[in-house]
Amino acid sequence: MDFLAPLLHPTSLLAAAGGGLLICVLIALPTWLVSVAVRDASVADRVWSLFIAAPAVWYVWRLGTDLRTLFMISITLIWAVRLAVYITVRNWGHEEDRRYRDMRQRNDPGFAFKSLYLVFLLQAFLGWVVSLPFLAAAAAEPAAWGPLDTLGAVLATVGVVMETVADAQLSRFRRSPRQKDSVMDTGLWRYSRHPNYFGECCLWWGVGVMALSAAGVSGLWALISPLLMTVLLLKVSGVSLLEKDIGERRPAYRDYIERTSAFIPWPPKRKRSASARA
Repeated sequence: MDFLAPLLHPTSLLAAAGGGLLICVLIALPTWLVSVAVRDASVADRVWSLFIAAPAVWYVWRLGTDLRTLFMISITLIWAVRLAVYITVRNWGHEEDRRYRDMRQRNDPGFAFKSLYLVFLLQAFLGWVVSLPFLAAAAAEPAAWGPLDTLGAVLATVGVVMETVADAQLSRFRRSPRQKDSVMDTGLWRYSRHPNYFGECCLWWGVGVMALSAAGVSGLWALISPLLMTVLLLKVSGVSLLEKDIGERRPAYRDYIERTSAFIPWPPKRKRSASARA
C-alpha cells in the first residue's frame, strides 16, 4: 500500500505544493515591476531558473531530505545559478529580446500590464510545474538509492555539463568577428543545432527518473515535468521559435539545418555533390 501514501496523506503534500506556487508568484511580481520600469520583458529570462529552483528548495526543506533529494537539489542549484548568471551577463546592456519585442507589438497598447500574466505569471506557473519531481521525491517514504537513481543522476549530470559547454562555446563564437557572416557549427554544435536545449532536457528527465525511483508508480505524475520541458524546448520557446525565420536572416543557416540534427546530437550528414544530386 506504499504507493497510496501520497493519496492517504494529502494535506502536507498540497500545502507544500501551494507554498511552492506562492514562492513562484512572489518572484514573478517584483520582476514584472522591474520589467515595466526598464521597458524590457526579457528580464523574465533571467529569473526563469529561479522559478524552478526556489520551489524545489522549499519542498525539500518542508518535507525532508535524503541522499536522493540532496543530489537533485544540488545539481539543480548548480544549473539554476549558472543559467541565471549566463543569461544576465549575455543580455546586459542589450535591448529587449526580439521574441518579447514581437510579443509587445502584438499586445500593445497595454502590454506593460498584459505582460504580468502573458509572461511573468505564466512562466511562474510553468516553472512550478517543472519543479514537481522535487515535491514527489521529498514527499515519498524514505527509499534506498537504486539503479533508477544512478541512471537519473548520470543523465542529469551529463545534461548540465552539456548545456554549460554548449553555452560557453556559443558565447565564445558570438564574441568572434566572423560570427556575423557564419554559423556556429563546431564543438557540440557540429552534432546538434541546439545542444544546450538537449542538455537541459536530459537534466529534467534525469530528475524525473529519480523522483520516480523515490515515489514509485504513485509518482508518475512527476513526469509531467520533463514532458512539459521537452515540449517547451522543441515546440514552444525553443527550437521552433528560434528557427522560425532564422534561415531568412542567416542564409548559411539553411545549409546548417540540412546537415545537422535539430536536437539529439548525431554525426552531421555529408553534403552531396551536384553530380550526385543530378
